[in-house]
Amino acid sequence: MPFARLATATTPTCHIGLGLAAVGRPGYINLGRDEDLGADRSVESLRTRTHELLDAAYFQGVRYFDVARSYGRSEEFLADWLAKNPGIDDVVVGSKWGYTYTADWTTDAEKHEVKDHSVQAYDRQRSESAEVLGDRLDLYQIHSVTPDSPALTDKELHARLAETAAQGTSIGFSTSGPAQADAIRAALAVTVDGEPLFRTVQSTYNALETSAAPALAEAHDAGLTVIVKESMANGRLAEPHAPDALKAVAAETSLGCDAVALALVLRQPWAGVVLSGAATTVQLASNLHAAVVDLDDEQLARLAGLAEEPDGYWERRRRLPWH
Repeated sequence: MPFARLATATTPTCHIGLGLAAVGRPGYINLGRDEDLGADRSVESLRTRTHELLDAAYFQGVRYFDVARSYGRSEEFLADWLAKNPGIDDVVVGSKWGYTYTADWTTDAEKHEVKDHSVQAYDRQRSESAEVLGDRLDLYQIHSVTPDSPALTDKELHARLAETAAQGTSIGFSTSGPAQADAIRAALAVTVDGEPLFRTVQSTYNALETSAAPALAEAHDAGLTVIVKESMANGRLAEPHAPDALKAVAAETSLGCDAVALALVLRQPWAGVVLSGAATTVQLASNLHAAVVDLDDEQLARLAGLAEEPDGYWERRRRLPWH
């Protein structure tokens, strides 16, 4: 299991990973993106930015990097960085298949990505990921599984995924939408030849969206590594958009809203890796302060009051514009 590499890490930030969704393509739904990236979003500009983030993250103890076929050129940017740093052999690389990037390096495409969980899509994207990342790919995840996803019931696909696992690449899945808990529990029941198929789960959990917590605890108890994405709620928990209660707690800790929001997730006993989606090295440095945030019971109680109903949370996320 590649995540065993993280067990030997002793830095405070070893349980924070870096996701490249925000910098692997010119358009994304994070708030504040125009200020973060500016006008120059050429391939080479974002490649350089990604490499700067990876350098800073690795130097500060981050050892898990997360990409996807649909994150523009994120796999390519990460592969380039790994090739430039051949001595770095203690990181864990995860990618995802199931969405195809269709925006053609623009920010105003009618569709930025198209979902397909078929065997045919898996075969094609597995080949594409292998061509880019080669033997550096440790974890391959089904992207955004929902309870109605055919990936939960397709036995041919399960057999293909089990073959990949037998060759040394761990198999996982990510979830999205208001029924994440149902999708997680359905995936936990998937077996091939009597053995559980999935070794990791990546789900959205943050101060505003806490509904998946019981299912993620079950996944952790079943032996899966839990990866948490969107801990910043696509920028809704960062300055200046953060709720007043979060701003108040952040002021009391003398750290940023982002650090407090990430710390709230890191303290969950089932959280194995919590992703930073930083788009700048300044944001990353601030995010990494989460590892030293200490929240008391009264502060935690105030932050618990921020949780929203899942349907409302995901509807608001769906309406976020691509920047």
